[in-house]
Amino acid sequence: QVQLVESGGGLVQPGGSLRLSCAVSGFTLDYYAVGWFRQAPGKKREGVSCINNRDLKKYYADSVKGRFTVSRGKNTVYLQMNSLEPEDTGVYYCAGVLTLPDSVSAWSDPMSYGFWGQGTQVTVSS
Repeated sequence: QVQLVESGGGLVQPGGSLRLSCAVSGFTLDYYAVGWFRQAPGKKREGVSCINNRDLKKYYADSVKGRFTVSRGKNTVYLQMNSLEPEDTGVYYCAGVLTLPDSVSAWSDPMSYGFWGQGTQVTVSS
């Protein structure tokens, strides 16, 4: 049974850091792409980052480049978030897919992914 479980969210002050984890089970991470998405109240779910373990490519939204870093362990994908801003507030989800569609924007499209975690809340506030 495929399962993705996020953890590591919480309340942090602006400028602070958090590391999110996405623990996967039921599939071999080596062959999958895992994306991170976030959704703020009243807004669409947006792609934040992705690691494609087939070719080890990493993708980032412009709004987080230089601040967020995606990486992986054996069965876990991490999202290190530094210099956090209030605009980073939202529920963060990880999602998995065996093969990303062949388009530039596929990594950031929620429709590209077949498996989702339950989400973890990140709140950036003073």
